[in-house]
Amino acid sequence: MSYTEVAYSVADRVATIALNRPQARNGYTITMSDELEDAFSRADADPDVRVVVFTGEGTDFCVGADLSAGSLEVAGDDTGGGAAGGEQSWQEPAGRCSRRIFASNKPVIAAIRGAAVGAGSTIILPADYRLAATDARFGFVFSRRGIYPEGASTWFLPRLVGLGTALDWMVSGRVFGAEEAARAGLVHQLHEPEDVLDKAYELARDLADNTAPVSVAVIRQMLYRMSPLDSPGPVHEVDSRLIAECASDPDAVEGIMAFLQRRAPEFSGTVDKDIPAWLPWREEP
Repeated sequence: MSYTEVAYSVADRVATIALNRPQARNGYTITMSDELEDAFSRADADPDVRVVVFTGEGTDFCVGADLSAGSLEVAGDDTGGGAAGGEQSWQEPAGRCSRRIFASNKPVIAAIRGAAVGAGSTIILPADYRLAATDARFGFVFSRRGIYPEGASTWFLPRLVGLGTALDWMVSGRVFGAEEAARAGLVHQLHEPEDVLDKAYELARDLADNTAPVSVAVIRQMLYRMSPLDSPGPVHEVDSRLIAECASDPDAVEGIMAFLQRRAPEFSGTVDKDIPAWLPWREEP
């Protein structure tokens, strides 16, 4: 797929996926949704990519859905009539991006500056890290537009900031600043606007250099898929089987030897070949 509203590049084992409609403050469209879904799938399938940095061109990350036509864009050519007929196959555009990030086997670092409102707030929730500029502004503004939350945000947001804060932000629909987002746990780090992307790449390089890709892939999926369970029992069963397999796992051997020898590890495992096939979520969408 060639991209018109997303920029994609790879350097030093880091893929950069950037919203690329700066003239429209990166207003979110169905085309952008299609391209983001493809770009994250492309990064996930590329063995040369270890980490993804997710950002936006220009001074705003994303101002939310593009409302320039005066209404919401709710159907693309691939929906066969879209939402108007109540078809269950139609998927709203922000959720297509957030669910793809959720399913990713590569860590995703969101680097955010300026406005990140509506879809701009929901599509960053599944990222492993959210680094924000001090000028960033967030808002789950749906109640103020007479519409409803998207991007599966009512699932992601309470897990990040707690139900009380999620209720406040979503029911009120108010816009809030970077400092409030950081205090609540939505944002991991705050930086000056001109520094936030460099800091994201610094973090990406650390992850690419010092972590095992298969371990990272399994860990992020275990946290998402297993932390909501009502008992630690099934989680411990998975833990036990994974740890039992470490004795014959080249990455585990390499990680321990690198630690004992005080050197940087050289992990050989790849997510396309070495994630255990028996993990309970492997067949899930």
